[in-house]
Amino acid sequence: MSDNFFAYISRMRYIERWALMRNALPENIQEHSHMVAVLAHALGVIRRDVFGVPCDPNEAAIVALFHDSSEILTGDLPTPIKYHSPAISNAYREVEHIANEQLLGTLPEALRGAYAPILDGEVHERCYDLVKAADKLSAYLKCVEERKAGNHEFLSAERQTLAWLQAQHMQEIDYFLEHFAPAFELDLDELGSIQ
Repeated sequence: MSDNFFAYISRMRYIERWALMRNALPENIQEHSHMVAVLAHALGVIRRDVFGVPCDPNEAAIVALFHDSSEILTGDLPTPIKYHSPAISNAYREVEHIANEQLLGTLPEALRGAYAPILDGEVHERCYDLVKAADKLSAYLKCVEERKAGNHEFLSAERQTLAWLQAQHMQEIDYFLEHFAPAFELDLDELGSIQ
């Protein structure tokens, strides 16, 4: 079983997201994790450079890249089910922990120490708030994309996700929503060319 870690990680591209949403534009957890990594890095840079709070944006990005890796073994559990009750949420967190331990077991012993803090350890904990915010921000932007594509199945999720983001009163989220989110409403022509 050792030495299979990266082959497992590459399988993230086969796990489809948004399976319960009708007519959704295709997205897999690899694409999702990439976007969450970009957003977590951006929120980390905003935290550090705009608000002067010590932060390593690169740590946030790497945690975000791997934040859904347990789903390689568990599959994607939709948010309404995952957070239906505290009992289900706690049980699912335990399942994720076990899956991450199994994934770590596929690495040679010499490499486990580098990945354990990212998947389930101190680096993961240190960056959790930024990655959680980036994950929700990615979901919100996905809803915007779906609405723009004419899929009204995501309207309720868009309102709920935006309300969650605003309720966090997290200065990094507020800054991103004010300065960068409006551009996601534009099409390519409206974005214009890069000068």
